[in-house]
Amino acid sequence: MASSLSTSGSHHRINSICSFLVPLRFLFLIASLHDSLLLVDATASSLKLTFTAPAKYWTDAIPIGNGRLGAIVWGGVANETLQLNDDTLWTGVPGSYSDPNAPAALSVVRKLVSAGLYPEASAEAIKLSATPSQVYQLLGDIVLEFDASHQKYDPTTYLRELDLDTATATVKYSVAGVDYTREHFATNPHQAIVTRISGSKPGSLSFTLHLHSKLNHTTRLLPAQNQILLEGSCRGHPNGIRFAAMLDLRIRGGEKASVSVLDGGNKLKVDLADSAVLILVASSSFDGPFTSPVDSNKDPNSDCHKALSSLANVAYADLRARHLEDYQRLFRRVSLQLSPGPGSSSNSGGHVVATAERVKSFKTDEDPSLVVLMFQYGRYLLISCSRPGTQVANLQGIWNKDVNPPWDGAQHLNINLQMNYWPALPCNLKECQEPLFDYMSSLAVNGKKTAKVNYGVNNGWVAHQVSDIWAKTSPDQGDAVWAMWPMGGAWLCTHVWEHYSYTMDKDFLEKKGYPLLEGCAEFLLGWLVVGQGGHLETNPSTSPEHKFIAPDGKQASVSNSTTMDMSIITQVFSDILAAAETLGRQDDELVHKVRLARARLPPTKIAKDGTVMEWAFEFEDPEPQHRHVSHLFGLFPGHAITPQHTPDLCSASEKTLVKRGVEGPGWSTVWKTALWARLLKSNKAYEMVKHLFNLVDPAHEGDYEGGVFSNLFTAHPPFQIDANLGFSAAIAEMLVQGTGTDLYLLPALPRDKWPDGCAKGLRVKGGVTLNLCWKQGQLHEVGLWSTEGDSVQQLHYGENMVKASVVSCNVYTFNRNLVCVSTESLSEEGSSC
Repeated sequence: MASSLSTSGSHHRINSICSFLVPLRFLFLIASLHDSLLLVDATASSLKLTFTAPAKYWTDAIPIGNGRLGAIVWGGVANETLQLNDDTLWTGVPGSYSDPNAPAALSVVRKLVSAGLYPEASAEAIKLSATPSQVYQLLGDIVLEFDASHQKYDPTTYLRELDLDTATATVKYSVAGVDYTREHFATNPHQAIVTRISGSKPGSLSFTLHLHSKLNHTTRLLPAQNQILLEGSCRGHPNGIRFAAMLDLRIRGGEKASVSVLDGGNKLKVDLADSAVLILVASSSFDGPFTSPVDSNKDPNSDCHKALSSLANVAYADLRARHLEDYQRLFRRVSLQLSPGPGSSSNSGGHVVATAERVKSFKTDEDPSLVVLMFQYGRYLLISCSRPGTQVANLQGIWNKDVNPPWDGAQHLNINLQMNYWPALPCNLKECQEPLFDYMSSLAVNGKKTAKVNYGVNNGWVAHQVSDIWAKTSPDQGDAVWAMWPMGGAWLCTHVWEHYSYTMDKDFLEKKGYPLLEGCAEFLLGWLVVGQGGHLETNPSTSPEHKFIAPDGKQASVSNSTTMDMSIITQVFSDILAAAETLGRQDDELVHKVRLARARLPPTKIAKDGTVMEWAFEFEDPEPQHRHVSHLFGLFPGHAITPQHTPDLCSASEKTLVKRGVEGPGWSTVWKTALWARLLKSNKAYEMVKHLFNLVDPAHEGDYEGGVFSNLFTAHPPFQIDANLGFSAAIAEMLVQGTGTDLYLLPALPRDKWPDGCAKGLRVKGGVTLNLCWKQGQLHEVGLWSTEGDSVQQLHYGENMVKASVVSCNVYTFNRNLVCVSTESLSEEGSSC
């Protein structure tokens, strides 16, 4: 490692800042490096989900995915099933998403609300509802059947693991002195699901395999190529999405190794091989949300043949190497270590402890390494279900076993879809958020029709609570308490400025982000009406999925200007004003209108009991511990409520969270974790973390609320992926919070639970990446570097604050540990970040 650098002025400035914080041993390093070098050691501790028996339930099985294709690995011995998913398989075709009868109903609802007749308005608002979303489907199964000897395997030798560092699922067991191993991974570079099966003795591997699907399908063998082709169609429409999957079989072995055809040509049989490699590719006729499948130019059958042909000369070792290179480029950007507690090892004294047992014991041992595992699992799942060019992650990511999945497996826009992408920025996976913005661009197209026809708003776009692959923007079907919520697109638009704030990507903001914000703001300006006192209000308005008791004693859901409506609109208006300033568009007519309208929005109000008011009036709440905490949007993920600037609203938010309680589905638990972190209440945030680690029995999941399954899938129940992904963001929020100008270090660290630790590679606003370590509950070291040029941050730790310039630097790597040297010169050649 070279470079001897010295400039006394800069070195003096750095020492002065460090001396200011000597009592805290606060050392910060100023550095910069390119994204491709943000690879930190993610293997310092075991990052494996471990199972000591085959899966009995789907939520015991292991998920793998490459963003588009997914599989669930059950790990059976005599029989193995890989359940397959393709993110483009949905029922239906593009819809109109508009209702010419809606304006008349809207007029009646608004009059009823203005007259204070809320139950009547809620009943009338059902006429504003539309059709349900379409339904996410499953692809099919790879079914493996081994010979009868496998039924006599030694259970003490069985081990099933998901290694998060390699994104590989492994199954191991022994039969009559032969050790069998299966490796499964989903490769993004080669767009395939790959399995390798081997035995420890030559000629010990014999099995049959076939493809199956619950959807309408046919299968046929291509014996000359040792391939199976499955073709089918999604249900519900004669001209719906068609699909194909193709499985390629390769074997290695001596002269006795062979492949033959069984079961009338439906199965391939492998005999006496040393090893076998299976490669699964899939395709569909989905050609975007605006093209009917019948008009698609895509041929799934041809696409599968081309995909396998391109892999014909790619060896297994090369498939795996490319997979690791691609995946670890993302995953290893961030590492987290938390001080070990009692029982912290997942492998104690050579005895393998199943992850499910670790979850059970967390209530007593509070093992920090399980928190680390869960944090990195969320990052793993986001990488595995959302990549550039894929569909947006749905309610289950991409993993689904049902023809009729819970809540249709659809994108829900009143918390769930947004939470899916909370970790993308702070957890250093910005690329994984690209599908969200592609999806929003499609919503903007259909949403213009809905806004104009349903609501008479001629400019801008709207989206409601539930959507699907066809970018549905009209209201859902049914009760207004969930169906009548035209703020889904607006909430999504808050991700635009957030993305720019973290990445400082002006090209993104100008070409993709600002047009989305612009259209959203245009709709909101047209949707707002003048209310009492000259304030601009929303009418009708609901607080997602929550009812109130009207003055006449009846329950209702529709009123005006719920706190969540106004919080989201305030955030969107603030975001577009900031974006306009960045792009030099402050004088645009729209920006002028937004500036005037923002000043007329009603403020967030505090109720008589000191809590944040959920509705515009202080209605009685029939369900004080409701799962949604929508009226705290301004605290998180919004930025209008902060301890530094609105202490009264923070106090009210705290009382609101106490009133809401700790119970709730997994996503509610995670949202509350992030909210407590924003309030700087480390013990309360940790209480919610601990609350999530409750093992759900899938045979009786209806007896639970929240929790996790044995494969760490988070439960509503049933399974929803939002809490898995949101958990990673909530942990990051406990460790660092930033505004772009102010950086708060360890703001909600539970010091008695995690007294020592390090987090490396987290991102904060301003294009800054951060490493920080703490000892005995106190900050020990922090390193900052910028990928987007110079940045100025005011660093806050407790009551201490110091201003630091984050500047460019030279970058070196040594033994996989990041080492940075500032071009403004630290006296040492290399200081570990």
